[in-house]
Amino acid sequence: MPGMRIMAGIFLPPWRNIPAVGTQSGSYTMAADNVGKYIQVSTGGSVTIPASTFAEGDAVLIANNTTGNITITCSAVTTYIAGANTVKTSLTLATRGFANLFFLSSSVCIVSGNVT
Repeated sequence: MPGMRIMAGIFLPPWRNIPAVGTQSGSYTMAADNVGKYIQVSTGGSVTIPASTFAEGDAVLIANNTTGNITITCSAVTTYIAGANTVKTSLTLATRGFANLFFLSSSVCIVSGNVT
């Protein structure tokens, strides 16, 4: 397979890390160029998922590297926590937690990880 490498008989993808958007402090609004990257929040604040910014198949990781919870605000994006069927307009990302965002379309997002 092109770009794949083999280790101990297992095919591995060609990438070895997830590129960083950069460390954010305070409020941060996600952008289209965040796709395939991770956002690290270093001091309090919040992250906003804006409307009509992402497309089907887009994925973004949010890392909370703080001593407290942070808020993820879902602006006009129908957001679900993985395994649940309740629309969320706001999520809480736990201390030192991760949120994996996967977009089924420009208006529907499923989030998994340390979120409520």
